[in-house]
Amino acid sequence: MKQFTAIPKKELSLTDWLTFLVPSLTGILLFITPVSYNGDFTIPVAILANGLKSTLQDELTTIITIAVTITGVMTLLIKAIEPRWLNRYPFIASLLNVSAPWCLVRVIGMIFILATYFNAGPQAIWSSATGGMVLNDLMPTLFSVFIFAGLLLPLLMDFGLLELLGALMTKVMRPLFNLPGRSSINCIASWLGDGSVGILMTSKQYENSYYTQREAAIIGTTFSVVSITFSLVVAAQVGLEYMFAQFYLTVCLAGIVAAMIVPKLPPLSRKKDIFICGKARTEDGEVIPEGSTAFSWGMEMALEKAAKIKNPITVFQEGIKNAVDMVFGVLPVVMGVGTIALMIAEYTPVFQYLGMPFVPLLNLLQIPEAQDASTTMMIGFTDMFVPSILAASIENEMTRFVVAALSLTQLIYLSEVGALLLGSKIPVTLLELFIIFILRTLVTLPVIAGVAHILF
Repeated sequence: MKQFTAIPKKELSLTDWLTFLVPSLTGILLFITPVSYNGDFTIPVAILANGLKSTLQDELTTIITIAVTITGVMTLLIKAIEPRWLNRYPFIASLLNVSAPWCLVRVIGMIFILATYFNAGPQAIWSSATGGMVLNDLMPTLFSVFIFAGLLLPLLMDFGLLELLGALMTKVMRPLFNLPGRSSINCIASWLGDGSVGILMTSKQYENSYYTQREAAIIGTTFSVVSITFSLVVAAQVGLEYMFAQFYLTVCLAGIVAAMIVPKLPPLSRKKDIFICGKARTEDGEVIPEGSTAFSWGMEMALEKAAKIKNPITVFQEGIKNAVDMVFGVLPVVMGVGTIALMIAEYTPVFQYLGMPFVPLLNLLQIPEAQDASTTMMIGFTDMFVPSILAASIENEMTRFVVAALSLTQLIYLSEVGALLLGSKIPVTLLELFIIFILRTLVTLPVIAGVAHILF
């Protein structure tokens, strides 16, 4: 863990204060300040991403297809040739010289995206319910978010704001979730904007040794929550927008309960408290010394962080690397893993069979139309929106409420969040994500059902 020793106040200059305040306030404005846009509340970064998506609407799928194809071809070439010059460019090496399994995933993603773009090969790959959904509906949004989030995240992460928030929030995050106080901003950015932003922040802070393996895995699978905007879309899909306040408060309550319970269970409880470099955490870097308040200590650490920024251009270069890493490193994984998951959901009864064990539990919780509801329980592992689409045909309003709220609290879905986690450096595997998905379902379902019985 990186430790900070307070700089005596006399050494702090106006430049240090401005270096902290201007970028940090700009980052707060862009990432965690809610604004009204087209009748919805969102954050400015999401507005910028939507603007880019609208501007490049006709060309975006072509750009994404080219990017994923380049990644697949270059990864294969690097794997086959292993050129010596690669050692002189560590960023390119880390981006393209991946392990054999990840090379396979990237190649599969390249094949799927080419088949989908040209409508070639089996329709099961490129139909609007599988590869077509990933390429045309999901990938343009992710691409746009990655560009702006990658470029602008250093405003939040590199100028001292996280040090200040870490000190202020450690008395909340440590007792409740055994996590650093700085992790609170990951949740806020996801809650107001997009879960992919939270995952990007978590991954970068793990790479920079601010989070241990355990902390990064917990934050990535627990606090990259669903945005308010998407929650409203889900509520509208099942005809419950008229009671959105009760619906979203239920989602928040169930999410908090899951955040307190699931990390205490395997596999998250078995993650090691070691950093990416292999060193173990020896103490909490956010402990407030005697004689200091949370705010004064946080400001001292924040200003020291800002004082270390000698050349803002290097920070901007880091932002470019963030964006490139996400576009070329993560999008192929999303295309490959997401398409396979949706193909299984669309063309096999696997998720229907997996949902059958939930029928007795739903009956025990006195949820009407338990058989129909059970088919939606496991399919949320493929895509978060699919359960709500299926639930729209369920007649009982309480059951629709339970299914829709559960789909938002399950959180791990392979068409986006799951693929992003797998494509990042956050230490989780596909099997672990599936187990976490099951645990979140079992923990949050009784909470949601209990609230539903009160409301209906």
